[in-house]
Parts: sequence; structure tokens; C-alpha cells
Amino acid sequence: MPILKRNPFGHILFLKVWLIRILGLMTHQRYKGFNTLEIDGSEIIRDLPGTGVLFVSNHQTYFADVVAMFHVFNASLSGRIDSIKNVGYLWNPKLNIYYVAAAETMKKSLLTKILAYVGSISIERTWRAEGQEVNRQVKMSDISNIGKALNDGWVITFPQGTTTPWKPLRKGTAHIIKKYKPIVVPVVIDGFRRSFDKKGLHVKKKGILQSMVIKEPLEIDYENETVESIIEKLEYAIEQHPSFLKVIPQEELLAYEEANKQRKWRKKKA
Repeated sequence: MPILKRNPFGHILFLKVWLIRILGLMTHQRYKGFNTLEIDGSEIIRDLPGTGVLFVSNHQTYFADVVAMFHVFNASLSGRIDSIKNVGYLWNPKLNIYYVAAAETMKKSLLTKILAYVGSISIERTWRAEGQEVNRQVKMSDISNIGKALNDGWVITFPQGTTTPWKPLRKGTAHIIKKYKPIVVPVVIDGFRRSFDKKGLHVKKKGILQSMVIKEPLEIDYENETVESIIEKLEYAIEQHPSFLKVIPQEELLAYEEANKQRKWRKKKA
């Protein structure tokens, strides 16, 4: 690899590969040590083309979710079967994996700026900014950057735009699907909210069974399906459709509500 070779966003690949290796080594024990990550569907990852793939997932923490996906995707491409055992897969990582994140989040600290360099497509949220509700126009440059990333490789997105479960999906994801026609792969995660703090930077509790299920690509009629139809299909695929609330154990709902109250109380106290 030429030392100064860059990706379409101007990031130096030699630097990016070392950041992935170092961050991967630093975080591996979070999923294969302190806690256990149960994986299903690694064979699907290996069968995907190298570009034009959009992963859609539910969201539980700011960063732990996407870091886990970097581990799982690279381990799967290196021949691991539903496992991230042996971190040797970090030596030759896939460098064209990107993820969609809020620009304000990725600018907050040196660490978030490093995480952004690893693969963030930073966008301005149209509905929320600095903790306040807003209503602003979508930046066309944000949309084109997602298209640029899909043309170069894989993109991970969390279409709810929040770590709060069962919230409606943002229609922008469906518009991107209709515009760029990617292969859409649903991912369902669990256990991350119990394992980590909201940002996903600190281990909150050890011994938690985490899970990541990679599903078969969705069948989508890009030309004829409506945005609403695609959104509903995504909601079912990532198990965030309102109907799933009917089968969520009552104790899990109560535990989430209690945790949410605690977060609000700490925010007011601060």
C-alpha cells in the first residue's frame, strides 16, 4: 500500500489501517472477555460484494455498536465463523467500511475525531442539534457523501437516529436506498445497552451476553416501492416495528424506563 494513498474522503489509508489495528486491540476484550458477543450470519458477510452494501441496524450506544460491527465484519471476511476469536484479522482490515454519524458528536473530543477518521460519514441531523429539537433542510452534500461511500465500499447506518428503542425510522434512509440502490443488509443487536454507558466508551457491566444477528439482504423494488413501504420493511427487519412492543417482556420494558428516568435525573442535576 502506498503510504500516502487516500480514500475518496481524503483519509490516508496507511494511517487508517493502523488506527483500526490499535483501536481494535484496545476494544477486543469488550466483546470477547469482559462480555461475550454471540454472532449469527457471518457467512452472509463473506458472500457480499466489496462495494454498494448498506447495513441497517437498531442502535443501542453511540460507538460500541459500530465498533463491534468493525470486529465482526473483518473477522468474518478473514474466515471466522460467527466468532471474533484471535485478533489476527485486524492486521489486514477492510478499509472501505463507513458509518453514518452526527457531525456534532464526531467533533466533541480527540477520541471522537479519531473514530471519525476511521470511517465516519458525518452528517448534520435535521431533527436535533445540541440536545434541542430543530427543523432544518437536509444538506445535499451529506446525501452525496453517503453515495460516495457506497460507491467505494460498505456503509453502516442506524436509521432511527437515536439510541432510544422503538422510535420511528427516519425517511432519509429510504430515500438513500431508492436513490443509490444498494444491497440492504439488516443487522439486529442486543445487550450493548446493558454492557456499556450510552456513549459506548465505558464498560458499565461485565458478564453480559451481547448478540449480533446479520440477516439476509432485503428484496426491494427500488423503482416501484414507496418510501413508506421501504421504511416498514426496514422496521420489521431490524425488529423495531411497533408491533414488536407486544412481545417484549414486561420486565425489560420496566428496566429500560427506569434507566431512562435515571439518565434524565442525572442530566437535570448536571
